[in-house]
Amino acid sequence: MEIGDIRTNFRMPDIISVGLGGGSIVRAEGGKITVGPDSVGYKIGEEALVFGGNTMTATDIAVRLGLADMGDKSLVSHIDEGFAKQVQSVISSIIAKAIDKMKTSSEDVQIVLVGGGSVIIPDEIPGVSDIVKVENGGVANAIGASISQISGQYEQIYIYSREPREQSLKDAEDKAVKQAVIAGADPTTIKLVEVEETPLAYHPENATRLRVKVVGNMS
Repeated sequence: MEIGDIRTNFRMPDIISVGLGGGSIVRAEGGKITVGPDSVGYKIGEEALVFGGNTMTATDIAVRLGLADMGDKSLVSHIDEGFAKQVQSVISSIIAKAIDKMKTSSEDVQIVLVGGGSVIIPDEIPGVSDIVKVENGGVANAIGASISQISGQYEQIYIYSREPREQSLKDAEDKAVKQAVIAGADPTTIKLVEVEETPLAYHPENATRLRVKVVGNMS
């Protein structure tokens, strides 16, 4: 995770946030087009052009280009199509840069669009091979939640001179499995996915902090 462009050492899902959404404000100043990071936010129903407001947003551009059908499209008919496509190119660039930060290889990736703001995303993005738009995706929270596995984790300090490493690993794994089962995992599908051993040099008996993680399918 990065906070203020500084990478931290906290364990959490790899998430990148960018100031881009349906309410992102579109500006053209000094020959330069910008989209966000400021937004009309929850006031989009009042301030966006398609809803009778006076602020041009990313949603207005999507409606102008036929990517979205909401509000009164006649209220954005005055937006030049060429300009709208330039704005779309800026949006595409913002998304492409975010995706590049998430990639684990240089290969093109498939992305799944969910959430109401997904309507502003162009049909083609550099570095993306396929864009999947899920039915009813506009009201989806996170598609990963419906297909994710259930995990169990256990951490303890072991002294290998008293309890052999293999025995310690087995004990920690068994306890992690119990945590996963309690959380709702199917015991027959659980597997070990992560082992972290940290020697505690300051301990007189060279103890080791052992952390294991297991995952399994929902039962």
